[in-house]
Amino acid sequence: MPKPTDIRILDVQYDFEKHQYRTPLKFGGVPTDHCVLFNVRIQVQTLSGHEAEGKGSMPLGNVWAFPPRFVPFEQSLSAMINIAEIAVETTRICNLIAHSLEFSEILEPQFLQIADELSQTMELATPIPKLCTVVTTSPIDAAIHDAFGKANRINSYNGLDEDYVQRDLSHFLDNQFTGKYLDQYTSRHPKPDMPIYHLIGALDPLTDADISERLNDGLPETLSEWIVADGLTHLKIKLNGDDLEWDVSRVLDIDKITAETQAWRGVKTWYYSADFNETCQNVEYLLEFLHRIQEEEPKAFDRLAYIEQPTDRNLETHPENKMHKAAKVKPVVIDESLTDFETLLLARDQGYSGVALKACKGQSQALLMGAAAQEFGMFLAVQDLTCPGASFLHSAGLAARIRGVTAIEGNARQFCPSANDGWRDVYPEIFNITDGTVGTQILTAHGLGH
Repeated sequence: MPKPTDIRILDVQYDFEKHQYRTPLKFGGVPTDHCVLFNVRIQVQTLSGHEAEGKGSMPLGNVWAFPPRFVPFEQSLSAMINIAEIAVETTRICNLIAHSLEFSEILEPQFLQIADELSQTMELATPIPKLCTVVTTSPIDAAIHDAFGKANRINSYNGLDEDYVQRDLSHFLDNQFTGKYLDQYTSRHPKPDMPIYHLIGALDPLTDADISERLNDGLPETLSEWIVADGLTHLKIKLNGDDLEWDVSRVLDIDKITAETQAWRGVKTWYYSADFNETCQNVEYLLEFLHRIQEEEPKAFDRLAYIEQPTDRNLETHPENKMHKAAKVKPVVIDESLTDFETLLLARDQGYSGVALKACKGQSQALLMGAAAQEFGMFLAVQDLTCPGASFLHSAGLAARIRGVTAIEGNARQFCPSANDGWRDVYPEIFNITDGTVGTQILTAHGLGH
């Protein structure tokens, strides 16, 4: 039987906005200098008659979701814009009346069909991957969850139990989750604050010697300046994955500079994560990297909290890339590979011991994969897509509500600060970082918390 809290969609509106990066960001071997935000607004009505508007926003991160090694940059961006526009129309005519979690189950197959048809009409050399589609349409899913909470006058994370959801998690995952609901894996109140992972890109200057000409825009430019200004204790290091000497030297250089800066600040404990963005040819490269760091600077090795997606995202075509040995050394987290429950199970079989959750893959998926990862005892992290404004608030809300997540990545303040204009004034606890943490305690409003 339908619940009075179930919603139906009345209307959908959207727009795009473009922002230039302050400095280029290189990941997966590809530099990018701007982002395009896809903003969605969805009007809904509950079965009991309450109406509300929900909002969602996310960068169309085509360099990450549909990399240039598959199709040229402009072609992948155009594909994502086309998917976004058609998906809005598909959502507008959706006649489902249900909990927000169930909309994704109905809409995602339709969105994937849109992508398949566009791959043919655009004559793409490589079909649009599922990751690209879920990233593109994630603002739609976010807006539906936001609208559900607002229409029911609750925070959306407090509407995940059997009083609100028709089906238990066995319907969305498998029989291991019979009788279980998402409220068992999420918190009724956000964590008060969370450490922020600051990104050190492969192109980012570490010292003054790395800067040919300063930007002089009032923001920090070297690693030490960032650590002091923002009070950082968590650093995410982008690595090349195809040059062992460079990768090892990069980590050791970062550790040396960080240790000197933290000693000056009187800070004794800090952490690193290492992200290869699937550029390692095999696990042996990763194992040798870890061995070299441990051998040359044991303290840097101890500070390394986890490794993110070291080898190719396509797990099925690269079954040889098993992570069991590496996962015994440090948690190895699946990121680009994770697009559904099936890929999570495959990743576990191949030795991955952790999961990177991302708002850009959809609110529904993040909640479900977060529950599965907790049930399986896996390491949990919430990662970024250089998310500014509303998209970072969305990401911070996930990190603050999913149990087991201890920190959050957020780098738009580094690379795309202009897109945070206005947001900093309304949410200074979130966007003005001074003690190395994000003030997630404020994310308690109706909907997704902001």
